[in-house]
Amino acid sequence: MNIATVFEIALAAVVLGLAIWTIAVPDTYSATVGFIAYGLLVALIWVRLDAVDVALTEAAIGGGLGGVVLLGAAARLRDTETMTTERPSLIVRLSAAILSASIAAALAVTILLLPDPAPTLAPSVVANAGATGMINPVTNVLMAFPGMDTMLEKVVLLLAIVGVWSLASDQAWGGRPGPRHQADPNGVLAFVARLLPPAGIVVGIYMLWTGADHPGGAFQGGAVLASMWLLVIMAGLVDTPPVRSRWLRLILVAGPGLFLAVGLGGLCFGSAFLAYPVAFAKPLILSIEVAMLLTIATTLGLLLAGAPERSTER
Repeated sequence: MNIATVFEIALAAVVLGLAIWTIAVPDTYSATVGFIAYGLLVALIWVRLDAVDVALTEAAIGGGLGGVVLLGAAARLRDTETMTTERPSLIVRLSAAILSASIAAALAVTILLLPDPAPTLAPSVVANAGATGMINPVTNVLMAFPGMDTMLEKVVLLLAIVGVWSLASDQAWGGRPGPRHQADPNGVLAFVARLLPPAGIVVGIYMLWTGADHPGGAFQGGAVLASMWLLVIMAGLVDTPPVRSRWLRLILVAGPGLFLAVGLGGLCFGSAFLAYPVAFAKPLILSIEVAMLLTIATTLGLLLAGAPERSTER
């Protein structure tokens, strides 16, 4: 047994223990901290599996943006938790434990019963890499094989922001998605908000551009850009744009809209829906990725900034 195997066993044990602790701990804030740590450790597992693309997404969403949302929600619930004594009954907790154990056992049995070698898309990905111009196998799979799933992921994000906005009253659709944050202009947060975004924007754009050949892509780059935007908003340096802004709504539909347009183009001028012409495959995919980068960054930023407040403008 080498050092790498020992590390993997220890990592698996820590992740499993942290997952159980996150579920069992009664305090919401402690569970949130455990979940964030769990997401970061899962990112290490993806790295060990050579899925750096997935690891970047897990770290950015599970341990980053998702953690910010959960911490904010947990902080608001801390005062109410002290007044709430109601707990799930023993039957409910026992049923949840049995269901979780059954799902885990079913997944384990399924993995153990896989044929040797296990089914894989690798030969098809390698064979069709030249057709799309994408050397990175993850990007190749996402854009060429389950292209419909990738497009619908962006539609889900669009529906999510519409759903959040719909929680406000009709008058709020002319307002802004959340109140303006107030922070010390000479504090550490304001200093970091002025220092970090230029580098973060470059990193986000680079992660998009390198996604064709190396780990990266629109989702990872969009998460980084959204984080930079949120940092500036939290520092009170800028305000969120009005919900009624046309350019804001255009950006929100840019990713799904362009993806759908390219897919229909393949249906009209090619062999099937989302069938990329070989001569234009890479430019079309890069165009979709750029549009998705803007859509993802804007959607995540607005979702985390909050729901629209009532407009006071005349």
